[in-house]
Amino acid sequence: MEIRATDKPKAQSHSLVLEGKRHLRITGALEVESFHEDEACVITQAGSLCVYGSGLHLSRLNPDDGQVLIDGDILSLEYEPPPKTKKKLFGLKSNK
Repeated sequence: MEIRATDKPKAQSHSLVLEGKRHLRITGALEVESFHEDEACVITQAGSLCVYGSGLHLSRLNPDDGQVLIDGDILSLEYEPPPKTKKKLFGLKSNK
């Protein structure tokens, strides 16, 4: 079984390839934010991606080409929503 998701921003392409729920290849990775046996979070060109499973291990990390390989029993993949930015209201005066 192979699942592919591709998003191509201007700077570098980002893709996921999941093979048999055991091997995940991520391209367009900028940084590995955290890595544990049951959860890995990777900052990608498309945002923060969290991988959940068991027995996860990082089999390859190449910052030069933005490629990360994760092996283990992969249960789910989830992109974190981007942080909300507070909009400023102009022209309003505060009463202090």
